[in-house]
Amino acid sequence: MAYDENTAARVRKLLAGQRDVAEKKMMGGLCFMVNNTMCCTVSGRGGMLIRVGPDAHARMLQEPHTSPMEMRGRIMTGFVRLAPDGYQSDAELKKWVKRGLDFVAANTAGRKAAPRKAVAATTKVAAKAKAPPRGRARKGLRR
Repeated sequence: MAYDENTAARVRKLLAGQRDVAEKKMMGGLCFMVNNTMCCTVSGRGGMLIRVGPDAHARMLQEPHTSPMEMRGRIMTGFVRLAPDGYQSDAELKKWVKRGLDFVAANTAGRKAAPRKAVAATTKVAAKAKAPPRGRARKGLRR
């Protein structure tokens, strides 16, 4: 089942002002990533998945039109499934997308970029000069 293109367009419009937004087809739908962290997904099974984090999970399940997200028989804490009735109006959709953005902001605020690998001090040419040639005996070592 394909995800709802209309809902995806509405989410794109809400995320238009955000920096570092990417869309990826995953989890059976279209996932919206902000700062390389999943914010929400327009699900191929209908509805949306909203990332709220494990701390807010139980509280968000008390909201109307929500249910736990289940994947391969496991409940995924930190995610809630939102039925289409829960985001019919633009205000409702904005509220839920903001909750996903709040999770992203709380979990990427102190994160630093992944450290880059240090460049080797020697160049490839210098490294080859130091290493003996492969498959051939070195001069003076022939018997």
